[in-house]
Amino acid sequence: MHVVVIGGAGFIGSHLVDRLLASEHSVDVIDDLSNGSLANLADARRAGGVKIHHLDGSSSEAASLLGMRRPDVVYHLGLFPRCERPAAAVAGALTAALATLEACRAHGVGKVVVALPAAALYGHPPVSALPVKEGATASRGVRGVAAGAVLDLLGHYREQENLEFTALALASVYGPRQRADGGVVAALHHAFVDGMTPTIHGDGRQTRDFVYIDDVVDALVRAADRSTGLLINIGTGHQTSIRDLWSELSGGTDAITGPGRRDELHRFAVSPVRARIHLGWSPWTELHEGLRRLGEHPSTSAG
Repeated sequence: MHVVVIGGAGFIGSHLVDRLLASEHSVDVIDDLSNGSLANLADARRAGGVKIHHLDGSSSEAASLLGMRRPDVVYHLGLFPRCERPAAAVAGALTAALATLEACRAHGVGKVVVALPAAALYGHPPVSALPVKEGATASRGVRGVAAGAVLDLLGHYREQENLEFTALALASVYGPRQRADGGVVAALHHAFVDGMTPTIHGDGRQTRDFVYIDDVVDALVRAADRSTGLLINIGTGHQTSIRDLWSELSGGTDAITGPGRRDELHRFAVSPVRARIHLGWSPWTELHEGLRRLGEHPSTSAG
């Protein structure tokens, strides 16, 4: 199978590239390196079978590349990078999604697999709705509105242009190669490695659904030829508080708590039931084991 991974030099993308190459697929990576790093692809480059293109995924050059390479599947993992400017992030996500879908349509790509941020997509669900199921609606910010618009675009291109898709709503992904600013696990892990006691925003009782990178990559691979036309949650369904996360990382040390953030998401987890039914996927890495593996890689990359 020939695959293009947009955002393939990032945290999640580079792990996916490694898995695809291990399965003897041909891979092209498109990445402008604004959030990713070539260091993340060191293993892939040594293994061979990957071509790396330093391009903006929404550019005409990227569209031309799809025409030349004619991939079976395109993964887009870079629609919603962390950004301090929500308006810019929204504009970038919609532009990138539309450009990719139009290029795939024009060049006969069979399927697109897109990663979306579950916390943005579902907003602030009531505690009674946790773990949240696909299609749930709640108060959500600008990123969530944009994620919903991307889903609408995917549906349009499937219905009108016969371009198949699977959209994966990812919970809080963690693991090696994640930047310190890439998520709460990475931030706390860096603090622990550096011998620092972090300050947690709020009382630390806010919860997240932490899912290990290898499990997420397994779901992405399965989505290449299954579950067309569906939004599927990828998470554990279990809540872990930030305070308990730090305790697990540090061996029981108390963190410092500080003022909470505006619009902080207090409790969150996603239901993995649809993933089990349609992808044959379930998370298998317990948090303790995932953190142990992360500890074997004390440094993280620029991606």
